[in-house]
Amino acid sequence: MAAGNLSLRERQNLFIDADDTLWENNIYFERAFDDFYDFLAHSSLTPVEVRAVLDEIEIVNSKIHGYGSASFGRNLSECYHHLAEREVKPDDLATIMSFAERILDHPMELIHGVEETLVYLSARHDLTLMTKGHPEEQKLKLDRSGLAIYFGHTVIVREKNEASYCSMVNERGLETSRTWMIGNSPRSDINPALAAGLNAVFIPHPHTWTLEREEVRNGGRGKLIEIERFADLREYF
Repeated sequence: MAAGNLSLRERQNLFIDADDTLWENNIYFERAFDDFYDFLAHSSLTPVEVRAVLDEIEIVNSKIHGYGSASFGRNLSECYHHLAEREVKPDDLATIMSFAERILDHPMELIHGVEETLVYLSARHDLTLMTKGHPEEQKLKLDRSGLAIYFGHTVIVREKNEASYCSMVNERGLETSRTWMIGNSPRSDINPALAAGLNAVFIPHPHTWTLEREEVRNGGRGKLIEIERFADLREYF
């Protein structure tokens, strides 16, 4: 899937994902789920089975409430209502919401090599941070990361799909042949960008959210590169 010795020294438009591409994110949601599972203490359901119920709730609710820690807390509460084998008390729901609220308390953990690579890329190409989620929460994470100085633009959308990529390219009058989406999510970063005619760089992450995983499809006009680490971008750009 790698693009061989492709070298892109001409100035490119690089759209870069945030969560689990620049900094760790989903590991904190996974830890919150582990706390939730222990608190639920179901007599027969395994973590995988409880997670499957939560996934179904998240698929439905993301269309209504979007993403982020507050939405995750609501989803956990709904899951608890579905699965609890004891009376649901207000204190229980407050405890469950606290699991999600703690996600924002974690210090920002940049992925290895990210800042040094952004210093390199920002001097050579036009960088845009493109992420989805709750706008204020995403802005807060960007501010806390200290990485905002490397990006000429920040785009926060409700969903990263083919339509949002097409809209972004059209609004800014970009050439798709010189525009790349870089990220860890096949569902949000790679496949819809390729479908919109952009190029893409796939950087797998071992803890990518389950609902963001799918087979990478490269049936469009764009180039596709797969690399192991964010720092490997320097070999191409």
